[in-house]
Amino acid sequence: MLTYERKVTAFITKHNLIQDGDSILAAVSGGPDSLSLLHFLNKYRNLWNVKVAAVCVDHMFRGEQSYEELLFVKKTCEEMDIPFFGERLNVQGMLDDQKAGLQEGARNARYHLFARLIKDEGFTKLAFGHHGDDQVETILMQLTRGSSGRAKIGIPVQRDFYGARIIRPLLCLSKEEILKYCSETGLQPKFDPSNEKKDYTRNRFRQEVLPFLKGENPLVHLKFQQFSEEAAEDESFLRSLAEEKLESILTKTKDEAVVDIEAFRLMPLPLQRRVIHLILSYLYKDRPSSLSSIHIQDVLAIILKDSPSLSLDLPGNLKVIRSYNQCVFTFEGRTEGSGDFCYTLNIGESIELPDHRTFTLQEAEGHLIHADSVIFQKSSIAFPLRIRTRKPGDRMKVKGLNGTKKVKDIFIDEKVPVRLRDTWPIVEDDNGEILWVPNLKLSAFACNKAGDPGDYVRLIFSEQTSS
Repeated sequence: MLTYERKVTAFITKHNLIQDGDSILAAVSGGPDSLSLLHFLNKYRNLWNVKVAAVCVDHMFRGEQSYEELLFVKKTCEEMDIPFFGERLNVQGMLDDQKAGLQEGARNARYHLFARLIKDEGFTKLAFGHHGDDQVETILMQLTRGSSGRAKIGIPVQRDFYGARIIRPLLCLSKEEILKYCSETGLQPKFDPSNEKKDYTRNRFRQEVLPFLKGENPLVHLKFQQFSEEAAEDESFLRSLAEEKLESILTKTKDEAVVDIEAFRLMPLPLQRRVIHLILSYLYKDRPSSLSSIHIQDVLAIILKDSPSLSLDLPGNLKVIRSYNQCVFTFEGRTEGSGDFCYTLNIGESIELPDHRTFTLQEAEGHLIHADSVIFQKSSIAFPLRIRTRKPGDRMKVKGLNGTKKVKDIFIDEKVPVRLRDTWPIVEDDNGEILWVPNLKLSAFACNKAGDPGDYVRLIFSEQTSS
């Protein structure tokens, strides 16, 4: 058994990458990495009792040259008696209506093809030829960019993918070992000339940084792989702890997440960072590539500072708003004065607010005051009532106090989050007297109970919302 084969077999066994009876789809470009992997899988498929097939994608970036590489892979599969799936994808044309960059667009296109083949053909594994040098480059690039969370760990050995598993059996090898194996087995891979251009960040790391590191330690790829695996284990453990904590500090809706700041601050800093990651993963359907560790630190700063009101704009129109003991992550981006409402309400009627909260005004006979309602004597107020949003300068005669108080100050005293104040319902009568700020303050016009039948009304406020 050649050194390449011995190392890869041991790596597969260590990480349990292949199981008996697997159906493996190898992504093959025709280059030395993927071609050597295909050769290895085909040679040892009986060892694991697996089926092997190959897929090759021509992104049509290099005209006839890339098409010839696809035909080369097809011919190789025919010689190995391996099922072949090939497709030419006009990625440049696909990107005309998208904002994705060329490399990102190409990746999305081929992964879409991989997912379809897995579904249609029932593959259980999708094998890639990423190797140890790729791992070194990826980790260094991610750290340089300021990536956070799992991204800085580099290329995972395996992960779930549309009901199958992506596996990378060559992460234990250097590029030099792969080229040597190609030579030993008579493989004649194709070489993509774009890999030599310094226009791409990865190529610059490959040509300038990697040689220096290998000069310091020829086995540096193994050290980086060890770091990646240990960091992944640490990350998995800390993430599980963060997930447990998350349930007790977070309230979630479809487009919003609200964090209890006091409970958040009790967590250790490593869990705080990961809780933020979990929140962002929940809210972002497609995580923006521009999101980095800097943004995580900015969110932490908002939560940990003592200022009661702060806000932060994140990529993808996500806004983080600190208000007293809450921190809200929301895509709604409500602006001042938006969503204003004003409804009239007569006795015997009900009205529903835009967020489905309701007010009902009815005759009151012997009712005691309740937390969700207030009683007024008909002769002391003017009808119809109005349910509206706040206005600048609003003042209220607060029950039990002399004089009036600004509604703005009531919100501040009661620590109502800033984002909720513009949609908080204010009840006034037809003379413009503010009668009630629900859940916060009663006015001097409110009664403790109803007296003579027919002389009092009860205003009921319900916060039950529709799902």
